[in-house]
Amino acid sequence: MTTSLVAVQLLNGVEYGLLLFLVASGLTIIFGVLGVLNFAHGSFYMLGAYLAYFIAERTGSLLFAALLGLPVMVLVGFLVERLAISRLYARDHLSQVLLTYGLVLVFNDLQRALFGNEVHGVPMPRALTGSVALGEMQSWPVYRIFTSVACLCIALLLRQVILGTRFGMRVRAGASNAEMVEALGIDVRKLFSALFTAGAVLAALSGMLAAPLTTVYPGMGEGILIVSFVVVVIGGIGSIKGAFAGALLVGIADTFGKVLLPGVSSAVVYAVMAAVLLFRPRGLLGQPALQR
Repeated sequence: MTTSLVAVQLLNGVEYGLLLFLVASGLTIIFGVLGVLNFAHGSFYMLGAYLAYFIAERTGSLLFAALLGLPVMVLVGFLVERLAISRLYARDHLSQVLLTYGLVLVFNDLQRALFGNEVHGVPMPRALTGSVALGEMQSWPVYRIFTSVACLCIALLLRQVILGTRFGMRVRAGASNAEMVEALGIDVRKLFSALFTAGAVLAALSGMLAAPLTTVYPGMGEGILIVSFVVVVIGGIGSIKGAFAGALLVGIADTFGKVLLPGVSSAVVYAVMAAVLLFRPRGLLGQPALQR
């Protein structure tokens, strides 16, 4: 491999990892604070991608699709939490798995009813269709640069919210001891609802950003869910910084695995997870709750 090809694959891996972080961060927050093992999280990614396709096809603008689709996902996330997830906070993980897997089936049937079983593509915004040269033979698409920068900005914003706001202080306190937070007069139900909705929106936004880079197809949420669980396990359950590190590691490993070991590329990510857990059983930055 030439230096420029290595650079391109490294950038692709980082960009894929940053998109994974948007999904995995919501997943680790929901499990770390709410204690809910949410198998339906990948469905929000799928719905985000389909909303991007549906709205962009009719308006010709991915930006407009995001501006219109994200409020829709806020409503979807809020309703799912109020009508279903809120009933799971005092239940065991088996009940959580059964109910959230049922939600996966509901969302898949809803997707087929609304959008059909066809595979769709989402065009890139015209302003972001160019590429930047990396050496004489390689180039990197401008849209990938845009998605990477957007994901980094969201990651920094998420860090600032968690560490620098009163809401973030309540989130960290709720992760440590929800009963004590409720005893202090804070409405934990509203806090949990806001967190679940934020996680759903982050997953949907990742799907919207990824839609022009891949196809939009039925059941696409299941694949991203499995990889996101791997990211959360590698980074450490409940750790946002761990999810960030794990997402980058998985993104780079998956990208180079497909280039260097195409025959066993699907096993590379799981091999990385096994290696990390061998030396760090709780993950890279695993803690019992959200950490600074």
